[in-house]
Amino acid sequence: MRTSPALRAAALAATVTVLFPLAGCSDGGDQDTAGRPSSAPVAADAAAAPTASGLASQQLKWKPCPAPSQAQGGGAAPSPLPGGAVWECSSMDVPLDYADPGGKTISLALVRAKAIDGKKRIGSLIFNFGGPGASGVATLPAFGAEYDKLRTRYDLVSFDPRGVGDSDGVECESDKQLDARYEGDGTPDDAAEEKAFTEDTKTYAAVCEKNSGKELPFVGTTNAARDMDLMRQVLGDDRLYYFGISYGTELGGVYAHLFPKSVGRSVLDAVVDPTEDAEQSSLGQAKGFQLALDNFAADCVERGDACKLPGSTAEEVEQGVSGLLGRLERKPVAGLGSRKLTQTQATTGIAAALYSKETWPLLEQGLDEADGGNGGLLLALADSLNGRSEDGHYDNSAAANTAINCADSKERFTLDEAKAKLPEFHDASPVFGDYLGWGLMACTGWPVAGAWDTPDVSAEGAAPVLVIGNTGDPATPYAGARAMAEELGEGVGVEMTYRGEGHGAYNSGNACVQKAVGGYLLDGKVPAAGTVCG
Repeated sequence: MRTSPALRAAALAATVTVLFPLAGCSDGGDQDTAGRPSSAPVAADAAAAPTASGLASQQLKWKPCPAPSQAQGGGAAPSPLPGGAVWECSSMDVPLDYADPGGKTISLALVRAKAIDGKKRIGSLIFNFGGPGASGVATLPAFGAEYDKLRTRYDLVSFDPRGVGDSDGVECESDKQLDARYEGDGTPDDAAEEKAFTEDTKTYAAVCEKNSGKELPFVGTTNAARDMDLMRQVLGDDRLYYFGISYGTELGGVYAHLFPKSVGRSVLDAVVDPTEDAEQSSLGQAKGFQLALDNFAADCVERGDACKLPGSTAEEVEQGVSGLLGRLERKPVAGLGSRKLTQTQATTGIAAALYSKETWPLLEQGLDEADGGNGGLLLALADSLNGRSEDGHYDNSAAANTAINCADSKERFTLDEAKAKLPEFHDASPVFGDYLGWGLMACTGWPVAGAWDTPDVSAEGAAPVLVIGNTGDPATPYAGARAMAEELGEGVGVEMTYRGEGHGAYNSGNACVQKAVGGYLLDGKVPAAGTVCG
């Protein structure tokens, strides 16, 4: 079973790894060298000073990009853009610890495509595609054609944030260990399964510490924002021009808080709610995925006999999905090769396909085939979200996701605390609630303390930031856009709505959204607050 290009692209852009507490609920904050949150607040724009000399003047050496590494997801070297533009790659040195800017450095992987019109070039437009854990070096070329209109006046630039891909990527378990982990029961039902689940969480944290313990204290979002400001300086821009998607919106908000005077034209799409902690974010995502499943089921019913799934109402279609998951818990079905499709992997696969309406047909086919005993397609969907390639190797997106989330979020749930939350999660989503409720324990026993409950994204004095929410977004529910706009502050956050399905607005292809984004990024025309597209 080969993974479709559309599915792999959706997985690359997916901004959460749903096996873990949801991304975008916290920020890395200041940490001392032992990984403990610093008690000293960070003043806006204060973090730029330590890098003003030395690293800020480094010269980047660009060359045609090779094929992505396994940590970045593997595959072929990126194809040229329309018109023949070649993707170029480089690396940039940054301090491991910004409290010691003259100490040890790490190298960040970068990718770019030069602007089409050099005379009208504005600068570099830096992308972060979320996760946290998505490799920008692999993702931007995969979506390059969709953003090529913006290349008329910008170099398109992205990067692997620290801990991700080829930027000193966090290393945890082996491919074999990860296969076993993902086959495990993510929604324990009895004491024995609870013990296995908690032991697996403990083991995973210990392996991550063993393999990447020196890096774990420094992978939080605040340090990533500082990296972006150094990147801005190295690229020669007076301001940061930025396009953040999903978790990338949180990163953009934190940057705006730390460096308000350096904010240029910025767009935040598929917006994380900065006012929610890890628990609230996970609960919101349970509701978001349930809404997407409701919409998928309603679409199935509207198509009548053309839909392969049983049920004359959306509720009956969803009952069929729940019934399938129940049967898979008792008896997995054939998957890919010797691997079986388990209940947890099927849930992951369903979630993966709900990221985009374009992959709804794959979800319908996968559910139908699994009901007949063939779980190959649902397992392929799960593999795409988990970062597993067809040759059985994993990228490091899941490891980076956990490391960054746990460096950011203070929340650490005990077994009893997580179990107490399950009824509320189940009420929010009969299909995804238990799965995400148990995921609250992903940072339990993590070797690095979290920085805070929620990030500060207030950015008084910053240039306008366009904030786009999608009414049907499963991963970053629509309400997050308004919260982000309000937290950025009056005159900074400009809220815009896209009435559609899937994760993100610009990549939906909606002409209204793309016109508004292009008008701001290319021509400086800020859309009216409250603009609605779709």
